[in-house]
Amino acid sequence: MTAGWRFGYLCENRMLGATTLRTLRLANLTAERAREKAEANIDDLERMVRFNAEHGIGLLRMGQQLIPFASHPAFPYDWAAVHGERLAEIGALARAAGVRLSMHPGQFVQPGSSRPEVVERSLAELRYSARVLELAGAGDGVIVLHGGPAGSLERLTAALAGEDAVLRHLALENDERTWSVRDLLPAARRLGVPVAVDTLHHGWNPGGMTLREALSEAAATWRTRQKVHLSSQAPGARPGAHAELVEPDDFARLREAGAGLTLDVMVEAKAKELAVFALLGRAPDERGEAAADGRAGREGRPPGALDAAARNAGAV
Repeated sequence: MTAGWRFGYLCENRMLGATTLRTLRLANLTAERAREKAEANIDDLERMVRFNAEHGIGLLRMGQQLIPFASHPAFPYDWAAVHGERLAEIGALARAAGVRLSMHPGQFVQPGSSRPEVVERSLAELRYSARVLELAGAGDGVIVLHGGPAGSLERLTAALAGEDAVLRHLALENDERTWSVRDLLPAARRLGVPVAVDTLHHGWNPGGMTLREALSEAAATWRTRQKVHLSSQAPGARPGAHAELVEPDDFARLREAGAGLTLDVMVEAKAKELAVFALLGRAPDERGEAAADGRAGREGRPPGALDAAARNAGAV
């Protein structure tokens, strides 16, 4: 029922002790400190891409802080010039391994805000995210964005009009309070962008749609592989908070609702890659579906083959 589905995790890898979330205080922002954090994040991004290739994990979300404060007016150097070559190398590795990259700006990013200064900061953050994906050559990379506060969708569509670099990668995500999948579909169609269905948020805010209906309607908005978010509610926490792992019943509901669809499933769980392994019922040294189709995994891949494949793509 999940044949052809790919799975991934968010920003950090527990087994590697790797993270793309290193940051610093704005008050301490200097070229030296920002570059140190960025280089460490980028080095760990490469480690995670290689890990995913080794273990047949097809998706990876990069931390929004990959280049800390890169979208801020006070950022002290040309980050694209300094880090662009490394991002291109890692992007080539990801493509060779069949690993799809994505970013997910935080909920402070609200291009539909009624405050002009918030709109401008939000657009700057989205442009930074798009530039990261472009430098990495991630043509199928996704920037997932929440709709924002109530009443903001018309302003959001107006603010994003003409932001072609952003719109090439943008997907709108439903949330647990304000915007259901049904609410987002008209705005997504106007912008020409897809809707990423979050199953946990849909459970709290279904908008009169079953999960099957939401997935099917959203599927028509995707020109690349449809991307969804899967998680379980953390016990005792606010609605929408992610649990350590995904409950089997939540995965079963997605399998049933998504039958016949080809999905890229981002597992939003605190256990990161360990939650993916637990979800798929396999040990970390076993190959996954992405490995089985020859794009990733150790079997049949001699040492250095991933790098050779990336070099053949002309980017390493």
